[in-house]
Amino acid sequence: MSTARRATWMLIATLGVGGGGVAAASIAQASAEPASKTVATDKDRPIPISGRDRLYTADQSSNTVSVIDPSTNKTLGTIALGDQRVGSTFSPQYSGDSGVHGLAYSPDRRLLAVVSVTSNTVHMVDTGTNKVLNTTDVGRAAHEGSFTADGKEFWVANRGRDTISIVDTGHGGVTGTVRVGDGPSKVLMSPDGRYAYVNFTSKAEVDVIDVRTHKITKRITGLGATFSSDQAISPDGKRIWVSHKRDGKITVLDLKRNEVVTVLNTGPDTNHPQFVDNRKGKFVYLTMGGLDETWVYKRTDGAPQLITKIENGGHAPHGAWAGGDGSRLYVGLEKSDAVDVIDTVTNKVVDTIASGQEPQAVVYAPRATNRPGSAPNLGRQGLGRQAHNVPTTLPNGERGDTLDPVKGRVLEATIRPVAGLDMIQLQARGLKADTVYQAYSVAADGKRTLLRTFPTDKEGKTPMALSFGAFNGESIAVEVKGAVTPVQKAAFASQAGGHSHGVKTADLLYCDCC
Repeated sequence: MSTARRATWMLIATLGVGGGGVAAASIAQASAEPASKTVATDKDRPIPISGRDRLYTADQSSNTVSVIDPSTNKTLGTIALGDQRVGSTFSPQYSGDSGVHGLAYSPDRRLLAVVSVTSNTVHMVDTGTNKVLNTTDVGRAAHEGSFTADGKEFWVANRGRDTISIVDTGHGGVTGTVRVGDGPSKVLMSPDGRYAYVNFTSKAEVDVIDVRTHKITKRITGLGATFSSDQAISPDGKRIWVSHKRDGKITVLDLKRNEVVTVLNTGPDTNHPQFVDNRKGKFVYLTMGGLDETWVYKRTDGAPQLITKIENGGHAPHGAWAGGDGSRLYVGLEKSDAVDVIDTVTNKVVDTIASGQEPQAVVYAPRATNRPGSAPNLGRQGLGRQAHNVPTTLPNGERGDTLDPVKGRVLEATIRPVAGLDMIQLQARGLKADTVYQAYSVAADGKRTLLRTFPTDKEGKTPMALSFGAFNGESIAVEVKGAVTPVQKAAFASQAGGHSHGVKTADLLYCDCC
C-alpha cells in the first residue's frame, strides 16, 4: 500500500475545547487519615521515601496504570484496564475500560481509585497485589474524585452530567448521588472530612457540600474563569487553588471566609496545583503544560509569590504529586510518556522515568505495600512506546513549534505508536479564530500527504485534534481551508461545554483531556 493511501486510511478524532487531562486531569487530593492514634501520629510526620512506597500514573492512551518504585525511580510494570487507544475499543462487544485518567489513594493506604473518563468507570485496586477488587459504573465523563475520611466512600465528579456519584469502596456500586449543576470536574475533601469541594467546567464557582447530609452549604462564586480543570487543597484546609487551563489562570480561595483571595495570571495550559511543605517552607507547584515548565509559588498570608520556573525534562507537564516527606515532586509528562522527578530543595529535575502512554493523573502512595520491590500481577502494556514531537510549519512558512516563553507553541505535533498505528496529536494555541485548517504530513523530499482537517475556536485554539494512521513524514504543515461553518461552530461550542459528544462521518467528537 502506498504512503499516501496508508495516510488516507485512518480513523480521525477531534477533541473539543475542554482542555483542562483531564482530566485530568489531575489527580484527586486524598482526604485526611482515619482518627486513630497510630495513623494520626504517622500523618503528622514526614514519611521518608522507601521501597514500600509507590508512584502511580493514569495512562490515557495505553489505558493502564503505571506502577513505579520511587526508591529506585524504576517502573515496575503496568496494570492494564483496557486495550491501547483504538485497538478493539470501538467494537460493540468491547468490555474493557477506556480513557484511564483519574487517581486517588485511600486514607488507610490500601486502595487506589482509578477513574476512566470514556468508559465512565471507577476501579478499586489493591495496592499490595495490584489487583482490581471491584468496578463501578458511574456517571457520564467521570473525571476526578476523593475518598471520604473513613475510606468507605469515593466521591467522583461526572463532567458530562450534573452529579457527584458516591461509590462503595468495599463492595463497589453507587450508593448515592449529589446533584450540583452542570459540569462538575473534581471532588476534594477537607482534611477533617466534613466538607467536599467541587469545581466546574461550566460555571465560575466552587460548591461546598456537607459530607454527612449531602447538602450544598455554600457556593463560592467569582472565580477567575468559567472552565476549571483541576484544584488542590492545602494540608491545613485553609486554601484551595483552582486551575483554569484554557484561560491560563489560578483562583486562590480562602475556605475560612469562603471567598476568592486572588486570581493569578499564569500561562498556557495551567494545570494541576500541588501543595508541598519542606524544610525551606510552604509552597505550591503548578504544572504549565504549554511552556514545558513547573512553576513554584511561595505561600504567604497575602498574595502568593512566584519564586522560580523549573524546565521540565519533556513535553506537556500535567499531573503532579509530592513524596511523603516533601523532598521530591513527581510530574507526569503527557506528551513524552514519562515522569519528572524534581528535588524540591534545589528545584531541579534529577531524573525522568518512562511511564505508560499519555500520563494524566499522578499519585504518590506512601507505604502502599509491605514488600519492598514487589511487583505482583503487573504487565508491560504501554511501556517502551514513548511519544515524540515533530516540527510544524504554519501557513506563512514560519515554524509553529518554536516555544514562545509567554504564549507557548502555536502548533504542536506529537506522534505516538498505539495498536499498530501512529496516533498523530495536534494542539494549536495561536491560529486564526473560527477557521478550518488542513494538516499535511511532509516527507523528506517535500511531498505532502493530507492527514486531516480541524477547526479552531473563537480564540484560535484547538486543544486536541487526533488522527490514527501510518505517519511516515518528517514534519507536519498546516494550510487554511476556510471559515468554520455555522454547523461546525455549533458542534465545536457544544464540545467546549463538555456535554455534547456528537458523531459525524469519519469524525468522533469527544473531550477527555484535562
